[in-house]
Amino acid sequence: MAVLSVLTPALTVVLCLVVGLMLLKSWGKKTTTKSSGGSKEKISNRDSRPWVDQDLQDSSEISTKETEGDDWVDSYEEEDVAHVPYSPERYSEETMLKKSRDFYSLMNQRRSVRFISPEPVAREVIDNVIHTAGTAPSGAHTEPWTFVVVSDPEVKHQVRLIVEEEEEINYRQRMGDKWVQDLGKFRTSWTKEYLDVAPYLFLVFKQTYGILPNSKKKTHYYNEISVSISCGILLAALQNVGLVTVTSTPLNCGPRLRLLLKRPVNEKLLMLLPVGYPAADATVPDLSRKPLGDIVMHI
Repeated sequence: MAVLSVLTPALTVVLCLVVGLMLLKSWGKKTTTKSSGGSKEKISNRDSRPWVDQDLQDSSEISTKETEGDDWVDSYEEEDVAHVPYSPERYSEETMLKKSRDFYSLMNQRRSVRFISPEPVAREVIDNVIHTAGTAPSGAHTEPWTFVVVSDPEVKHQVRLIVEEEEEINYRQRMGDKWVQDLGKFRTSWTKEYLDVAPYLFLVFKQTYGILPNSKKKTHYYNEISVSISCGILLAALQNVGLVTVTSTPLNCGPRLRLLLKRPVNEKLLMLLPVGYPAADATVPDLSRKPLGDIVMHI
């Protein structure tokens, strides 16, 4: 009995360790297997989100620790921003209703168009459209965007080669069967002929931080959200002048395209837009949008 009384605590500890190890092993299996229809499908961290763009996996924000050092500018070194009166034109309720309806009607005609005419577009129109996109709000007014406009046929072709090479890998490996099947009804593939045909390619880069004339770095807050808002305004500006595009986020093409276009390391490719007039025989999927009641909630 004395022996048992001594061994009992030791056995209890051993049993606890064994049970703990078994639970950990069971938990590990749950996180690396996915139950589907009674069968288990092996998945890895890489496969669980295969569409993640490796170039954009860096954090959109820069940590405080990273901004320490002589190569970063301190906010107190910048001049205070003056404030000026602001009194935009105010419309009557009747005018507001008409303008809101007209703008909705214009934007409701917007479609993603993959059949683009090679017909040239006036350079000033392109510049005005991008100038409009640059009116977007941004964190601490850092304006963390760079719009690279490509019209040179050889450079456009190089862009296409890079994109198609990566897109084929995306379709065959990274995206997974479900995503490829979901895209099938839209008749898309890794072939991007419009990258050669469109008179302009817009490559939109987010600046993860700024580089000042004195070579010091400047923190860009909410850079990805800011650039995304800018892209939304850009789409509206294109629709306003009768041009079309298809939004494209070419996965894992960023580093090579950045080198091709000689962009600095603080810039990451966020979006690629072929821009031009729609081709004479252009078609788009016959889609409907969610009704207002499905996208708004008044409280």
